[in-house]
Amino acid sequence: MEQVNGETLAAARKVIAVHINYPSRAAQRGRTPVQPSYFLKPSSSLSLSGSTVERPAGCELLGYEGEIALVIGKAARRVSIEDAWSHVAAVTAGNDLGVYDLRWADKGSNLKSKGGDGFTPVGPGLIPADAVDPAQLRIRTWHNGQLVQDDITEDLLFPFARLVADLSQLLTLEEGDIILTGTPAGASVAKPGDVLEVEVSAGNLTTGRLVTKVEEGTTPFADFGAGPQVDDVQREEAWGSREAAGLPAAASVLTPGLKANLESVATATLSSQLRKRGLNNVSIDGLQSTRPDRRVVGLARTLRYVPNREDLFKTHGGGFNAQKRAIDSVNEGEILVMEARGEKGTGTVGDILALRAQVRGAAAIITDGGVRDFSAVAGLEMPTYFANPHPAVLGRRHIPWDTDITIACGGATVQPGDIIVADSDGILVIPPAIAEELVEDCITQEQEESFIFEMVQQGNSVDGLYPMNAEWQARYEEWKAGTMNPAAGNPND
Repeated sequence: MEQVNGETLAAARKVIAVHINYPSRAAQRGRTPVQPSYFLKPSSSLSLSGSTVERPAGCELLGYEGEIALVIGKAARRVSIEDAWSHVAAVTAGNDLGVYDLRWADKGSNLKSKGGDGFTPVGPGLIPADAVDPAQLRIRTWHNGQLVQDDITEDLLFPFARLVADLSQLLTLEEGDIILTGTPAGASVAKPGDVLEVEVSAGNLTTGRLVTKVEEGTTPFADFGAGPQVDDVQREEAWGSREAAGLPAAASVLTPGLKANLESVATATLSSQLRKRGLNNVSIDGLQSTRPDRRVVGLARTLRYVPNREDLFKTHGGGFNAQKRAIDSVNEGEILVMEARGEKGTGTVGDILALRAQVRGAAAIITDGGVRDFSAVAGLEMPTYFANPHPAVLGRRHIPWDTDITIACGGATVQPGDIIVADSDGILVIPPAIAEELVEDCITQEQEESFIFEMVQQGNSVDGLYPMNAEWQARYEEWKAGTMNPAAGNPND
């Protein structure tokens, strides 16, 4: 097998990198692109296996990203997807290194953050492109000997041939150019003294391990250019999560206390208090539940379907489409709400995707369309609220179009981050800004109604009691304080 050498690096006039391409990375980032996007890295950033990379002085976050690198074998200009792979000579391992401390200065270019000398090690071996199926490659990364990335190319957002064809529409890919094809979940931060290894394999073929050692830089940045700056947002992005970065969990509008209070009050009470605030169109109507015994409270994530149009379904219906992206990115305790326009003539979710949502910790799925595989979906612990069962696949009437936008479901407008309360009595959409005040008034209302119920049970008339007049209000205050004579009659008698 040929090896990456100095001539390989010298032949690369361009190094092009893809931002997000693996579903696992998209789920981790919480965003999934509809089309591929790219950035350039200088050819001077290339280095060989066994090289040392410097974490610049004053920088904290040297991120690593194991990637599959494509080496162009013959010039490609306006090539088709079908022909694109024939323009690739070989695949090898790559590491897309960068310092998050300088992202603020790049304005999207990634030049300073990812363009440093040695920031793109590649190698050591070259696997001939015509000897492999590009959809069956495996990428693995080790950090100080621990496996941290392990993924395959079967379900890429943008297959390799599409990347080559897409880039060739605008620019000529020349012999020797290198394309970095994205990184899976698990990319993180390396420190001086660490050793990084990346390997690409296809069956018995392997590049061998691309080894890069990290050392501390000693020369500080000059004061006439942008210097390192870092905040908790960059730390979370670099490490992959707040937990990995050692940061406290992000505060949620739906605190445990608020959630418990919302779970404790009746849906009817919430509806009454919402109406008092002029909110009359916040109920998702006309749906039934697979688990009418369950009550759920959670933050909304959203998915929108549009009416099927055959040409658009070809571009948006297959692969890791919006439906799958929504399911695969829903988080613990969230509720996925789907806009299906009340269309009952096809399914909008089935057993496999509903199970995936449950495994990810979703509190519920709500759709104003149909459900496929109803018995299996109904057998899940997670409730699904739906219009009706239907055996047809979603392509009969729907195209999964976009996620995390404002939608309409069951006659109500739902925005990402709205609080959803759902049970057998109905489904309500609560604006987060009023939730605390709303639930406090609900608790007060239910205390009053408990008193009224008790008084009616004792034989008192509802006249003046429901709603309470001043005399009954005084008795209610005594009841709350525990000083009311239980034998006392109607104050109006």
